[in-house]
Amino acid sequence: MTALVDARLIVIKVGSALLVSAKTGLVDRAWLAAFAADAARLRARGQKLVVVSSGAVALGRARLKLPRRALTLAEKQAAAAAGQSLLMRAWEEALEPFDLRAAQILLTPDDTEVRRRFLNARATLETLLALGAVAVVNENDTVATEELRYGDNDRLAARVAQMVGADLLVLLSDVDGLYTADPRTDAGAEHIPWVGTLTHEIEAMAGGANLIDGLGTGGMATKLAAARIAAGAGCATLITLGRRAAPLAAVEHGARATLFAAAETPSAAYKAWIAGSLTPQGVLIVDPGAAAALRRGKSLLAAGVRAVEGRFDKGDAVVVHDAEGRELGRGLTRYDAADARKILGLRTTAIAAVLGYEAGPLIHADDLALGRRVAKSV
Repeated sequence: MTALVDARLIVIKVGSALLVSAKTGLVDRAWLAAFAADAARLRARGQKLVVVSSGAVALGRARLKLPRRALTLAEKQAAAAAGQSLLMRAWEEALEPFDLRAAQILLTPDDTEVRRRFLNARATLETLLALGAVAVVNENDTVATEELRYGDNDRLAARVAQMVGADLLVLLSDVDGLYTADPRTDAGAEHIPWVGTLTHEIEAMAGGANLIDGLGTGGMATKLAAARIAAGAGCATLITLGRRAAPLAAVEHGARATLFAAAETPSAAYKAWIAGSLTPQGVLIVDPGAAAALRRGKSLLAAGVRAVEGRFDKGDAVVVHDAEGRELGRGLTRYDAADARKILGLRTTAIAAVLGYEAGPLIHADDLALGRRVAKSV
Protein backbone atom coordinates (compact mmCIF):
# COMPACT_ATOMS: atom_id res chain seq x y z
CA MET A 1 0.00 0.00 0.00
CA THR A 2 1.99 2.95 -1.31
CA ALA A 3 -0.37 5.51 0.23
CA LEU A 4 0.92 4.65 3.69
CA VAL A 5 4.53 4.64 2.60
CA ASP A 6 4.40 7.88 0.62
CA ALA A 7 2.38 10.03 3.03
CA ARG A 8 4.30 12.86 4.68
CA LEU A 9 1.77 13.48 7.46
CA ILE A 10 -0.75 10.88 8.65
CA VAL A 11 -3.73 11.24 10.98
CA ILE A 12 -4.78 7.92 12.56
CA LYS A 13 -8.10 7.45 14.33
CA VAL A 14 -8.17 4.81 17.08
CA GLY A 15 -11.56 3.95 18.56
CA SER A 16 -12.59 2.89 22.05
CA ALA A 17 -13.30 -0.67 20.94
CA LEU A 18 -9.61 -1.11 20.07
CA LEU A 19 -8.13 0.59 23.12
CA VAL A 20 -10.47 -0.54 25.89
CA SER A 21 -11.45 -4.11 26.77
CA ALA A 22 -15.23 -4.53 26.73
CA LYS A 23 -14.95 -7.13 29.51
CA THR A 24 -12.75 -5.26 32.00
CA GLY A 25 -13.13 -1.61 31.02
CA LEU A 26 -9.33 -1.31 31.15
CA VAL A 27 -6.75 -0.43 28.50
CA ASP A 28 -5.86 -3.29 26.17
CA ARG A 29 -2.13 -2.82 26.72
CA ALA A 30 -1.04 -5.65 24.42
CA TRP A 31 -2.85 -4.12 21.44
CA LEU A 32 -1.66 -0.62 22.28
CA ALA A 33 1.98 -1.75 22.62
CA ALA A 34 1.84 -3.41 19.20
CA PHE A 35 0.24 -0.32 17.67
CA ALA A 36 2.90 1.91 19.26
CA ALA A 37 5.63 -0.22 17.66
CA ASP A 38 3.81 0.11 14.34
CA ALA A 39 3.59 3.89 14.71
CA ALA A 40 7.26 4.12 15.74
CA ARG A 41 8.22 2.36 12.53
CA LEU A 42 6.51 5.11 10.52
CA ARG A 43 8.14 7.83 12.59
CA ALA A 44 11.55 6.21 12.08
CA ARG A 45 11.24 6.62 8.32
CA GLY A 46 10.46 10.33 8.72
CA GLN A 47 6.66 10.43 8.69
CA LYS A 48 4.75 12.70 11.07
CA LEU A 49 1.80 11.30 13.02
CA VAL A 50 -1.27 12.64 14.75
CA VAL A 51 -3.42 10.14 16.66
CA VAL A 52 -7.10 10.86 17.27
CA SER A 53 -7.93 8.64 20.21
CA SER A 54 -11.23 7.71 21.80
CA GLY A 55 -11.40 5.95 25.15
CA ALA A 56 -11.70 8.57 27.88
CA VAL A 57 -15.39 7.98 28.55
CA ALA A 58 -14.99 4.19 28.49
CA LEU A 59 -12.06 4.28 30.91
CA GLY A 60 -13.72 6.81 33.17
CA ARG A 61 -16.90 4.77 33.26
CA ALA A 62 -15.00 1.84 34.77
CA ARG A 63 -13.02 4.10 37.10
CA LEU A 64 -16.19 5.68 38.52
CA LYS A 65 -18.08 2.35 38.54
CA LEU A 66 -20.94 3.80 36.52
CA PRO A 67 -23.81 1.39 35.70
CA ARG A 68 -23.95 -0.45 32.38
CA ARG A 69 -26.72 1.55 30.80
CA ALA A 70 -27.00 4.60 28.58
CA LEU A 71 -25.24 7.44 30.42
CA THR A 72 -26.73 10.86 30.91
CA LEU A 73 -24.83 13.84 29.49
CA ALA A 74 -23.58 14.78 32.95
CA GLU A 75 -22.39 11.21 33.54
CA LYS A 76 -20.57 11.16 30.18
CA GLN A 77 -18.82 14.41 31.05
CA ALA A 78 -17.84 13.06 34.46
CA ALA A 79 -16.57 9.84 32.91
CA ALA A 80 -14.52 11.79 30.38
CA ALA A 81 -12.98 13.87 33.16
CA ALA A 82 -12.05 10.73 35.13
CA GLY A 83 -10.82 8.78 32.13
CA GLN A 84 -8.77 11.31 30.16
CA SER A 85 -5.75 11.05 32.47
CA LEU A 86 -5.87 7.25 32.21
CA LEU A 87 -6.01 7.48 28.44
CA MET A 88 -3.00 9.79 28.22
CA ARG A 89 -1.03 7.69 30.70
CA ALA A 90 -1.66 4.64 28.51
CA TRP A 91 -0.40 6.47 25.41
CA GLU A 92 2.64 7.82 27.22
CA GLU A 93 3.62 4.40 28.55
CA ALA A 94 3.12 2.77 25.14
CA LEU A 95 5.20 5.34 23.23
CA GLU A 96 8.04 5.88 25.71
CA PRO A 97 9.88 2.60 24.92
CA PHE A 98 10.34 3.95 21.37
CA ASP A 99 11.59 7.35 22.62
CA LEU A 100 8.40 9.03 21.40
CA ARG A 101 6.66 11.74 23.40
CA ALA A 102 2.89 12.01 23.55
CA ALA A 103 1.25 15.45 23.71
CA GLN A 104 -2.43 15.87 24.55
CA ILE A 105 -4.75 18.12 22.52
CA LEU A 106 -8.44 18.42 23.50
CA LEU A 107 -10.70 20.05 20.90
CA THR A 108 -14.27 21.28 20.64
CA PRO A 109 -16.07 22.06 17.35
CA ASP A 110 -15.26 25.76 17.73
CA ASP A 111 -11.57 24.88 17.47
CA THR A 112 -12.03 23.65 13.91
CA GLU A 113 -14.98 25.80 12.78
CA VAL A 114 -14.10 29.27 14.14
CA ARG A 115 -11.23 30.73 12.12
CA ARG A 116 -9.31 32.36 14.98
CA ARG A 117 -9.43 29.25 17.14
CA PHE A 118 -8.66 27.08 14.10
CA LEU A 119 -5.45 29.02 13.49
CA ASN A 120 -4.43 28.81 17.15
CA ALA A 121 -5.06 25.05 17.31
CA ARG A 122 -3.25 24.50 14.01
CA ALA A 123 -0.24 26.47 15.22
CA THR A 124 -0.01 24.31 18.35
CA LEU A 125 -0.27 21.07 16.37
CA GLU A 126 2.32 22.23 13.83
CA THR A 127 4.74 23.16 16.63
CA LEU A 128 4.30 19.78 18.34
CA LEU A 129 4.94 17.97 15.06
CA ALA A 130 8.00 20.09 14.35
CA LEU A 131 9.33 19.13 17.80
CA GLY A 132 8.88 15.45 17.01
CA ALA A 133 5.98 14.79 19.39
CA VAL A 134 3.06 12.45 18.64
CA ALA A 135 -0.03 14.60 19.14
CA VAL A 136 -2.87 12.62 20.76
CA VAL A 137 -6.16 14.38 20.01
CA ASN A 138 -9.56 13.78 21.56
CA GLU A 139 -12.81 15.69 21.78
CA ASN A 140 -13.12 17.66 25.01
CA ASP A 141 -16.05 15.58 26.25
CA THR A 142 -15.94 17.18 29.69
CA VAL A 143 -17.51 20.35 28.26
CA ALA A 144 -19.13 19.08 25.04
CA THR A 145 -22.93 19.05 24.85
CA GLU A 146 -25.18 16.96 22.65
CA GLU A 147 -25.88 20.06 20.55
CA LEU A 148 -22.27 21.20 20.28
CA ARG A 149 -20.01 18.25 19.59
CA TYR A 150 -18.46 16.40 16.66
CA GLY A 151 -20.62 13.39 17.43
CA ASP A 152 -17.95 10.84 16.57
CA ASN A 153 -14.17 10.76 16.35
CA ASP A 154 -14.25 9.81 12.67
CA ARG A 155 -15.51 13.31 11.93
CA LEU A 156 -13.07 14.84 14.42
CA ALA A 157 -10.19 12.97 12.75
CA ALA A 158 -11.23 14.34 9.35
CA ARG A 159 -11.32 17.89 10.72
CA VAL A 160 -7.89 17.42 12.27
CA ALA A 161 -6.54 16.08 8.96
CA GLN A 162 -7.96 19.16 7.28
CA MET A 163 -6.43 21.42 9.93
CA VAL A 164 -2.87 20.08 9.69
CA GLY A 165 -2.87 19.49 5.91
CA ALA A 166 -2.47 15.72 6.23
CA ASP A 167 -1.81 13.56 3.17
CA LEU A 168 -3.59 10.52 4.59
CA LEU A 169 -6.34 9.84 7.13
CA VAL A 170 -6.39 6.28 8.51
CA LEU A 171 -9.60 5.08 10.16
CA LEU A 172 -9.01 1.86 12.09
CA SER A 173 -12.31 0.00 12.06
CA ASP A 174 -13.95 -3.31 12.95
CA VAL A 175 -14.10 -4.15 9.25
CA ASP A 176 -11.40 -4.30 6.58
CA GLY A 177 -12.95 -1.71 4.29
CA LEU A 178 -16.06 -1.07 2.24
CA TYR A 179 -18.09 -3.85 0.62
CA THR A 180 -20.81 -3.75 -2.01
CA ALA A 181 -23.08 -5.48 0.53
CA ASP A 182 -22.77 -6.94 4.00
CA PRO A 183 -20.38 -9.92 3.56
CA ARG A 184 -21.85 -11.68 6.61
CA THR A 185 -25.29 -11.92 5.04
CA ASP A 186 -24.48 -11.77 1.32
CA ALA A 187 -22.03 -14.35 -0.03
CA GLY A 188 -21.71 -12.30 -3.21
CA ALA A 189 -20.54 -9.14 -1.45
CA GLU A 190 -17.36 -7.76 -2.99
CA HIS A 191 -14.64 -5.85 -1.22
CA ILE A 192 -13.89 -2.44 -2.78
CA PRO A 193 -10.16 -1.68 -2.55
CA TRP A 194 -10.23 1.80 -4.11
CA VAL A 195 -12.79 4.60 -4.46
CA GLY A 196 -11.99 7.48 -6.77
CA THR A 197 -15.11 9.54 -6.08
CA LEU A 198 -17.65 9.27 -3.25
CA THR A 199 -20.87 8.94 -5.21
CA HIS A 200 -24.39 8.46 -3.86
CA GLU A 201 -24.15 4.82 -4.91
CA ILE A 202 -21.03 4.34 -2.78
CA GLU A 203 -22.62 6.07 0.20
CA ALA A 204 -25.72 3.88 -0.13
CA MET A 205 -23.56 0.82 0.45
CA ALA A 206 -22.73 2.10 3.94
CA GLY A 207 -26.27 3.14 4.77
CA GLY A 208 -28.00 -0.03 3.72
CA ALA A 209 -25.66 -2.95 3.25
CA ASN A 210 -23.25 -2.54 6.17
CA LEU A 211 -25.60 -1.94 9.09
CA ILE A 212 -24.89 -5.01 11.22
CA ASP A 213 -22.52 -4.75 14.21
CA GLY A 214 -22.10 -1.00 14.03
CA LEU A 215 -21.17 -0.75 10.37
CA GLY A 216 -23.98 1.68 9.61
CA THR A 217 -24.77 4.85 11.55
CA GLY A 218 -21.85 5.43 13.90
CA GLY A 219 -19.83 2.98 11.82
CA MET A 220 -19.21 2.85 8.07
CA ALA A 221 -21.62 5.69 7.32
CA THR A 222 -19.69 8.08 9.57
CA LYS A 223 -16.41 6.88 8.07
CA LEU A 224 -17.60 7.75 4.57
CA ALA A 225 -18.71 11.16 5.84
CA ALA A 226 -15.22 11.63 7.26
CA ALA A 227 -13.67 10.51 3.96
CA ARG A 228 -15.72 13.15 2.15
CA ILE A 229 -14.46 15.89 4.50
CA ALA A 230 -10.89 14.70 4.06
CA ALA A 231 -11.18 14.49 0.26
CA GLY A 232 -12.39 18.08 0.17
CA ALA A 233 -9.20 19.04 2.00
CA GLY A 234 -6.97 17.15 -0.43
CA CYS A 235 -6.44 14.22 1.93
CA ALA A 236 -6.89 10.54 1.03
CA THR A 237 -8.62 8.19 3.49
CA LEU A 238 -7.78 4.59 4.31
CA ILE A 239 -10.26 2.33 6.13
CA THR A 240 -8.90 -0.95 7.45
CA LEU A 241 -9.29 -3.52 10.20
CA GLY A 242 -7.85 -2.27 13.47
CA ARG A 243 -8.36 -5.35 15.62
CA ARG A 244 -5.02 -6.96 14.84
CA ALA A 245 -1.47 -6.36 15.95
CA ALA A 246 0.39 -3.73 13.91
CA PRO A 247 -2.56 -2.87 11.60
CA LEU A 248 -0.51 -0.37 9.57
CA ALA A 249 2.21 -2.90 8.79
CA ALA A 250 -0.49 -5.41 7.85
CA VAL A 251 -1.86 -3.03 5.21
CA GLU A 252 1.63 -2.38 3.84
CA HIS A 253 2.05 -6.15 3.47
CA GLY A 254 -1.16 -6.56 1.49
CA ALA A 255 -3.96 -6.82 4.06
CA ARG A 256 -7.33 -5.67 2.82
CA ALA A 257 -8.30 -2.03 3.07
CA THR A 258 -10.26 0.57 1.14
CA LEU A 259 -8.49 3.72 -0.06
CA PHE A 260 -10.56 6.82 -0.88
CA ALA A 261 -8.64 9.11 -3.20
CA ALA A 262 -8.29 12.88 -2.92
CA ALA A 263 -8.57 14.93 -6.08
CA GLU A 264 -6.05 17.57 -5.02
CA THR A 265 -3.09 17.98 -2.73
CA PRO A 266 -3.87 19.34 0.76
CA SER A 267 -2.16 22.63 -0.05
CA ALA A 268 -4.05 23.12 -3.33
CA ALA A 269 -7.40 22.28 -1.73
CA TYR A 270 -6.75 24.65 1.18
CA LYS A 271 -5.77 27.54 -1.08
CA ALA A 272 -8.76 26.93 -3.36
CA TRP A 273 -10.96 27.17 -0.28
CA ILE A 274 -9.34 30.47 0.73
CA ALA A 275 -9.69 31.87 -2.78
CA GLY A 276 -13.28 30.88 -3.42
CA SER A 277 -15.17 30.09 -0.24
CA LEU A 278 -14.41 32.94 2.17
CA THR A 279 -15.80 36.47 2.05
CA PRO A 280 -12.94 38.99 2.40
CA GLN A 281 -13.30 41.36 5.34
CA GLY A 282 -10.64 43.88 4.34
CA VAL A 283 -7.87 44.93 1.97
CA LEU A 284 -4.08 45.13 2.34
CA ILE A 285 -2.28 47.38 -0.16
CA VAL A 286 1.36 46.42 -0.74
CA ASP A 287 4.38 48.10 -2.29
CA PRO A 288 6.14 46.81 -5.46
CA GLY A 289 8.79 44.96 -3.45
CA ALA A 290 6.18 43.02 -1.49
CA ALA A 291 4.22 42.28 -4.68
CA ALA A 292 7.35 40.82 -6.26
CA ALA A 293 8.04 38.74 -3.15
CA LEU A 294 4.50 37.32 -3.23
CA ARG A 295 5.04 36.26 -6.85
CA ARG A 296 8.08 34.28 -5.67
CA GLY A 297 5.97 32.43 -3.10
CA LYS A 298 7.03 34.48 -0.07
CA SER A 299 4.90 35.52 2.91
CA LEU A 300 3.49 39.04 3.22
CA LEU A 301 5.50 40.99 5.80
CA ALA A 302 4.33 44.15 7.54
CA ALA A 303 7.32 45.99 6.08
CA GLY A 304 5.81 45.75 2.61
CA VAL A 305 2.27 46.91 3.42
CA ARG A 306 1.33 50.50 2.62
CA ALA A 307 -2.29 50.64 3.81
CA VAL A 308 -5.01 48.66 5.59
CA GLU A 309 -8.69 48.99 4.66
CA GLY A 310 -11.73 47.57 6.42
CA ARG A 311 -12.36 45.95 9.79
CA PHE A 312 -11.23 42.38 10.29
CA ASP A 313 -10.14 40.01 13.05
CA LYS A 314 -7.20 37.64 13.25
CA GLY A 315 -7.91 34.68 10.97
CA ASP A 316 -10.25 36.57 8.63
CA ALA A 317 -9.82 36.52 4.86
CA VAL A 318 -8.49 39.70 3.25
CA VAL A 319 -7.68 40.77 -0.31
CA VAL A 320 -4.14 41.83 -1.24
CA HIS A 321 -3.87 44.65 -3.79
CA ASP A 322 -0.81 46.15 -5.42
CA ALA A 323 -0.24 49.92 -5.49
CA GLU A 324 -2.31 50.22 -8.69
CA GLY A 325 -5.33 48.49 -7.11
CA ARG A 326 -4.94 45.15 -8.87
CA GLU A 327 -5.82 42.08 -6.87
CA LEU A 328 -2.79 39.88 -6.22
CA GLY A 329 -4.46 37.26 -4.07
CA ARG A 330 -6.43 36.47 -0.92
CA GLY A 331 -5.22 35.20 2.40
CA LEU A 332 -5.85 34.75 6.12
CA THR A 333 -4.36 37.50 8.23
CA ARG A 334 -2.53 36.78 11.49
CA TYR A 335 -3.39 40.20 12.95
CA ASP A 336 -6.63 42.13 13.34
CA ALA A 337 -7.11 45.40 11.46
CA ALA A 338 -6.21 47.65 14.39
CA ASP A 339 -2.91 45.90 15.06
CA ALA A 340 -2.13 45.65 11.33
CA ARG A 341 -2.36 49.44 11.07
CA LYS A 342 0.04 49.85 13.99
CA ILE A 343 2.78 47.78 12.36
CA LEU A 344 2.64 49.09 8.78
CA GLY A 345 6.15 49.30 7.36
CA LEU A 346 7.79 47.67 10.38
CA ARG A 347 10.31 44.87 10.21
CA THR A 348 9.11 41.67 11.85
CA THR A 349 11.69 42.00 14.63
CA ALA A 350 10.19 45.38 15.65
CA ILE A 351 6.58 44.19 15.99
CA ALA A 352 6.80 42.86 19.55
CA ALA A 353 7.97 46.23 20.87
CA VAL A 354 4.84 47.89 19.44
CA LEU A 355 2.16 45.25 20.10
CA GLY A 356 3.61 43.28 22.98
CA TYR A 357 3.50 40.11 20.87
CA GLU A 358 4.69 38.97 17.46
CA ALA A 359 2.76 36.52 15.27
CA GLY A 360 5.09 36.52 12.27
CA PRO A 361 4.09 37.81 8.83
CA LEU A 362 0.77 39.52 8.19
CA ILE A 363 -0.13 36.63 5.89
CA HIS A 364 1.94 33.45 5.82
CA ALA A 365 2.63 31.99 2.37
CA ASP A 366 0.76 28.82 3.38
CA ASP A 367 -2.38 30.91 3.99
CA LEU A 368 -2.17 32.94 0.76
CA ALA A 369 -3.92 32.04 -2.50
CA LEU A 370 -2.50 34.01 -5.44
CA GLY A 371 -4.78 35.31 -8.16
CA ARG A 372 -4.73 33.67 -11.59
CA ARG A 373 -2.77 36.45 -13.27
CA VAL A 374 -0.11 36.37 -10.57
CA ALA A 375 0.07 32.59 -10.50
CA LYS A 376 0.62 32.47 -14.25
CA SER A 377 3.52 34.87 -14.02
CA VAL A 378 5.39 32.95 -11.28
